[in-house]
Amino acid sequence: MLALTTIATPPYVELREVPDPMPTAGEVLVRVRAVSLNRGEVLDLPGKPPGTVVGWDLAGVTEDGTRVVGLLRSGAWAQLAAVPVAMLAEIPDGVSDVQAAALPTAGLTALRSLELGGLLLGRRVLVTGAAGGVGRFVVALAHAGGAQVTPLLRGEAIDGDFDLIVDAVGGATFGRAIEHLAPRGILVNLATPEDEPDVTFSAARFDRSHGARIYTLNLIDELAGHATRDLERLLALVVDGRLDPRVDHEVSWRDPAAAIAAHGKVVMHVTA
Repeated sequence: MLALTTIATPPYVELREVPDPMPTAGEVLVRVRAVSLNRGEVLDLPGKPPGTVVGWDLAGVTEDGTRVVGLLRSGAWAQLAAVPVAMLAEIPDGVSDVQAAALPTAGLTALRSLELGGLLLGRRVLVTGAAGGVGRFVVALAHAGGAQVTPLLRGEAIDGDFDLIVDAVGGATFGRAIEHLAPRGILVNLATPEDEPDVTFSAARFDRSHGARIYTLNLIDELAGHATRDLERLLALVVDGRLDPRVDHEVSWRDPAAAIAAHGKVVMHVTA
């Protein structure tokens, strides 16, 4: 089969022939039709051993013809992928492969982040990096849950206190956000860039927010067998028109450099 595998020079992947995957117990073979790019996996490419089949999010068809969407730790950017059944959901009519492929990592991260905040109805929610892949889902899902949502773009000032802060930026923004937690609030941290290893904030500002806490989220660790159920929830919201998995660019996987260089949410079409 063909797969995008890592190389040592930009764009850090190229299309090569590799052996077909062999599903083990609890896995099914998926013929991949579309895959999406996430910021984290793209940033990880230069550090991967040469020849690694990469990719997290996929949409495709199983051997019995069922359309499915799912995610892997690695191996989605290929014509065939062996995917654990617990990480798959059936794609309903009315949702395209492209829409489905855009959901797993960003959508599930957003969903879990908001669940950590508890009941959202009427609560104040701040979303940093609101224009990013995860941030857009967080804003949409928080609105759907009845929250008072404040989207924050990079460089904007933070005004007020919040019951839930979902930080998809990290670094200095993470430090400033800590100072705006309401009592018993929670800040869900999704990203701290490696070039900003040290974060500073006013201890006095944080101390006044009694019972507040900071939670670092890693999606794979969070799923614990809930991926299918949660993907089904996201897909149902798409069908109902309450969630738009907006895709900014659709690119052939035969031009990975264009996909990686594009801004916004990118989905690659996987072809023969």
